[in-house]
Amino acid sequence: MTVRPVIRRLGVGIAAGLAAVLALAGCSTGGDAVATGGDFQFVSPGGQTEIRYGDADRKKAPEIAGESLTEQGKRISVSDYAGKVVVVNLWGSWCGPCRGEADDLERVAAATKDSGVQFLGVNVKDDRSAAQDFVRNNGVTFPSLFDPPGRSLIGLKGYPRSTVPSTIVLDRQHRVAAVFLKPLLDTDLRPVVEQIAAEPA
Repeated sequence: MTVRPVIRRLGVGIAAGLAAVLALAGCSTGGDAVATGGDFQFVSPGGQTEIRYGDADRKKAPEIAGESLTEQGKRISVSDYAGKVVVVNLWGSWCGPCRGEADDLERVAAATKDSGVQFLGVNVKDDRSAAQDFVRNNGVTFPSLFDPPGRSLIGLKGYPRSTVPSTIVLDRQHRVAAVFLKPLLDTDLRPVVEQIAAEPA
């Protein structure tokens, strides 16, 4: 082996490393630095299952969007509900606790919709017909995305997409205001949603 090929390989490695560093720097600097730096990154201190974020600590959620579960070909997104508090619930027809909390979520959705609150389900790891049966059998009236691989939540950095059911409450600016990594009763969720809905727009 000659010295020249070794130097060439080293040069390629250094160039690749420099490109990676510059790419990372590009994510945190420049004209969109504030927007990028403000992205939500999930952390659960001490493994907490209920996390609230004060106004100063809230970060903008990425767009959550996908195909409607019940209206094939129709796209639904959080941005469709501008100015509303959006309660995003991850669920699956195969999930026992999801069946247990379905009527609780419905009660809170009905009680808060006139306050500018919209519920949006994200159906994961599921079969479309089984998920549609779940919606019918449990009287779920709010829309859901049909998203078996959970791709619509990839932008929620660090969020445990395998935790089902779980619920994310977005304030009127669609910043993450609360996270529940557990099944919910209406008495758990309603006071939180009402408090966030009562905040100044």
